[in-house]
Amino acid sequence: MDVDELLLAGPVGEVVLRLDEAVTRRRLRQLVAERHGRLADAGAGAGSSVAVHLPPSLEYIAVVLAVWRAGAQAILIDHRFTDYEVASCLERLRPQLAVEPVGAVARPMRGFHDIGSKVVALPGGVPAAGGHALIQFSSGSTGPSKIIGRGGEDLVAEVERYTRIDGFPSSGRQVVSLASLTNVLGLVGGLLNSLHTGAELVLPRHTGTEGILRCLAAAGSPAVLLAVPSQLELLARVSAPPPTPLFEGAITGGELLRDELWNSFADRYGVRIGAMYGMTEAGVMATDLSGAHRPELTPAPGHEFRVEDGELLLHRPEPPYLGATDPGRWADGWLRTRDAGSVDPVTGRVTVLGRLDSQISVNGLKVDLNEVEQLLADAPGVTEAVVVHDGAIRAYVALDDARHGTAPVEAWLKERLAPYKRPRAVHALPVLPRTSSGKPVRSASALAEAREGAARSAREGVSRSARQDVSRS
Repeated sequence: MDVDELLLAGPVGEVVLRLDEAVTRRRLRQLVAERHGRLADAGAGAGSSVAVHLPPSLEYIAVVLAVWRAGAQAILIDHRFTDYEVASCLERLRPQLAVEPVGAVARPMRGFHDIGSKVVALPGGVPAAGGHALIQFSSGSTGPSKIIGRGGEDLVAEVERYTRIDGFPSSGRQVVSLASLTNVLGLVGGLLNSLHTGAELVLPRHTGTEGILRCLAAAGSPAVLLAVPSQLELLARVSAPPPTPLFEGAITGGELLRDELWNSFADRYGVRIGAMYGMTEAGVMATDLSGAHRPELTPAPGHEFRVEDGELLLHRPEPPYLGATDPGRWADGWLRTRDAGSVDPVTGRVTVLGRLDSQISVNGLKVDLNEVEQLLADAPGVTEAVVVHDGAIRAYVALDDARHGTAPVEAWLKERLAPYKRPRAVHALPVLPRTSSGKPVRSASALAEAREGAARSAREGVSRSARQDVSRS
């Protein structure tokens, strides 16, 4: 992939990134050249393998571009991974070099970090396998992450694909991105598309509602927000947002978009949420950025879908996975999305109905967990909801006021769901666990662990309070 031509070319004074301050193409080129030199001194070159384990930052952007400029393979490891997860990634892929942060990384609610990096040679590292320019890990929302490889030509094709999607931001627009730069939406849709088209990528310093709205209010040109639905849910609940006169659009992906959120966001900000459907394995696959065909999506240029036994399949000439994986996931040029859906035979537009594994049988009766989850998310007082099946239907919710427990929610469901569809139990958590890409965790065991951890913390808090009362007495 020719980074200089595809991503760094353009007027030297053009502002392409905005963190706390503006970054021009001239400065970004200088940073990339310096990091390229440092990597070359450490032995990186064509065919090398380099793990990038940095938080979102100007340093991260410069290093990733420098790895590709050197002709090496970039293995992206999310900075939020635990030490155990990082060690597992390195053990599975055995890269030759790793780029790590210098100093401690502050984690909470940061859109970007001010940080330096160092290049570390790893013992037993092996060159890049398979000719892949990029290695990413799947979201892991339902189980262990898969290793996904994409070639340079595939990445170039996706960057070009974005330029052919009607309504996606380009020159003259600001892209306020909350999407992770290690995941495909933030990396390609946010960073690479902006560098290629001349849009100005803005990373908020803080990703709480105040920090996001501050960026949108300060926009100097028409601004589009790139975010996952959970972030848009928070913004939709702000009762009196500041004026955002240049806020013209929002784009989301990663999970189904609730009708209530779509409507309430439009009422609050006068902005429609555009929907994108994609996978780490293939990038952007279908879109409806204007909301004109909701809930249908138009296949992204160059992508072809078909349906088999109710499942959406995407045409992909090569398997995207490295290492052991489900052998039936890709076959004969078709990738199984594991999503239920349909394709309109006349328009070719796609309707995504949710995860295929969300359809279960209870005493011979079909239940769609997505239906239960969507209804539960609309219950009064519920801010987040996930429904899983582990032999029984179980719901996990976050509440805006936990003092009354889950009894009101259960009573609300009883009026609206047939008995066989209702969760056997509704568990309240302070916050629902999410993957690094912002998707809700749907592993029944992981959610049960989160519940146990929350209960343990609550018991410890009560015990601490009792000890303090005794000491005061």
